[in-house]
Amino acid sequence: MRTILHILRKEFLQIKRDKKVIQIIFVGPIMQLFIFGFAINMDVTTVPMLVCDQDNTTESRDLVQRFEHSGYFPIVGRVERTSEIDKYLENGKASIAITIPREFGRKIARGEPVPLQAIVDGAESNSASVGLNYAGMIVAGYAQNALLEAFARRGLGSLKPITISPEVRVWYNPELKSRNYLVPGILGMLLMTATVMLTSLAIVKEKESGTMEQLIVTPIKPWQIIIGKLTPFMIIGIIDIILALAGVTLVLGIPIRGSVFTLFCLSILFIMTTLGIGLFVSTVSRTQQQAMMTAMFFVMMPMNFLSGFVFPIENMPQLIQGVSLFLPLRYFFEIIRGIFLRGVGMEVLWPQALSLLTFAVVILGLSALRFRKKLA
Repeated sequence: MRTILHILRKEFLQIKRDKKVIQIIFVGPIMQLFIFGFAINMDVTTVPMLVCDQDNTTESRDLVQRFEHSGYFPIVGRVERTSEIDKYLENGKASIAITIPREFGRKIARGEPVPLQAIVDGAESNSASVGLNYAGMIVAGYAQNALLEAFARRGLGSLKPITISPEVRVWYNPELKSRNYLVPGILGMLLMTATVMLTSLAIVKEKESGTMEQLIVTPIKPWQIIIGKLTPFMIIGIIDIILALAGVTLVLGIPIRGSVFTLFCLSILFIMTTLGIGLFVSTVSRTQQQAMMTAMFFVMMPMNFLSGFVFPIENMPQLIQGVSLFLPLRYFFEIIRGIFLRGVGMEVLWPQALSLLTFAVVILGLSALRFRKKLA
């Protein structure tokens, strides 16, 4: 035990002397959490619109006002010819252009079908699809009112179209804010980045400086070196969890609906997994540059993209869904979002917790065996 404490003291002294490492450990993750938390927003609330009204009648102006008053379609320009639309879409001033053809009002008054053209910039597919849905609902509402007015003019005012009014109840994220879904995931991503990167770099740095060889010739056992090396970063990860949870709740205003204690305990399980990954990366890398590139391209990037951080796993190909089953970050995302948004506990999250425990035991075990073999 005294040997491990001496190794711990050495590690903390080494971290303390390196001011850049302290910034990476504490300042970097918290700054990224706030930047991502405030900047990342997938909610579509504004779709700049260009209007090409070739009819210029009361009916066409009424339709344009419906778009403008919806709050989603600010009018950024009006043109008279369709040939002028391209430049607005090309320079990004407009995301959607509506063309109202000539005789629009006359055909509406006669009850004739009227074509209405919508040109959408599909470069940003999410905004384009949401904008089209909004536009479709506005046009459908306008068409229904036109139909009722036609009934009234023909003396059929008592006839009304059948309507269905759904009563929607949104659970877990009533305001449908994408930030409430993404920010908890950012917590897991930053925690993984800090622990994997720091652990691998710290051990490889010992190899480069030659101090690892000095440890090898001492009577210190391999398991004592492993515990002494990993424990400081376990403590650092726990501190990062506390700081991140405080920032998410107090600064970003995202409440934790479930048990903080459960989240804390399962986060420690995840840290054990990432520490094992960092230890494994250190055994396959000879330099800090190799360790950084290996951790970034072979560990962190696949986990970030394939674990459901932004893209739903259900929408991925079946092969990729199978690959995601072997990524610990996937289960941690489910745990974080389950506790943050749904307020569930271990009675629901026990499969994810068991998966993380399995990953932690297997990865730490394999990494420790490989590390011991390297020392031998």
